Amino acid sequence: MRTFTTMIYRELKRFSRSRARVAGSLINPLIWLVFFGMGWSGVFNNPMAKGVFGGVDYLTYLVPGVFAMTVFNMSFMQGVTIIWDKQFGFLKEILVAPASRAEAILGRITGGSLMALIQGIILLTLSFALADLKLSGVLPALGLGFLVGVAIAGMGVAIALKMTSMEGFQMVVTMIMMPMTFLSGAIYPIDAMPGWMKALAYVNPLTYAVDGTRRYLVGGAIAKFSPAVEWGLLALLALAFSAIAVLEFEKATID
Repeated sequence: MRTFTTMIYRELKRFSRSRARVAGSLINPLIWLVFFGMGWSGVFNNPMAKGVFGGVDYLTYLVPGVFAMTVFNMSFMQGVTIIWDKQFGFLKEILVAPASRAEAILGRITGGSLMALIQGIILLTLSFALADLKLSGVLPALGLGFLVGVAIAGMGVAIALKMTSMEGFQMVVTMIMMPMTFLSGAIYPIDAMPGWMKALAYVNPLTYAVDGTRRYLVGGAIAKFSPAVEWGLLALLALAFSAIAVLEFEKATID
């Protein structure tokens, strides 16, 4: 497992050394909470509106969604580091090294997921000053966050291994991330969506991560799905996308 742990260490070390990347990854979710969440809280500050959001204020409703969005976004961007390493030759060194390719790419995926989870932890810590959250729900929420992080990092890596252009990957990421975010129930309830949007929301893996984190951080009454469905589906997707990424990396060649 030396290759696996080395790749995790590399990802975390590289992230910690990039101050601009650390600052940018934290500022974006805080903008959602402060300018979007606090702004709309004034609009939804009445009993009728609270009924739409499960009986809680809008900011409390939004925080679990922003947490899941943060882990989701940062995990998906793990694919950018793959393309970066392609361009600067580090990926070639991994391919010719006498080490397991599967361990190397799984270490990259796990390291990217942990990096995204650390940002989620920081966001949750700050959010306790803004919203009425349950401290007892932090650990299970982090568990769900890690599963969705592994699943989405695996997806991002698998896509990036097929691409050579940073710009092309960014375009693909935008086309995938934006619809998944708006269909997840992070910003507004799924029940408020038109029928065709609901159907898409139910096949969106981020929906189950948002629902689960909201269950643990806000309350079980606000959740739509059972814990078994949420944990089981996200674990299955984490295994599936990690396996796809491993297969793609095993087929990779040196150009």
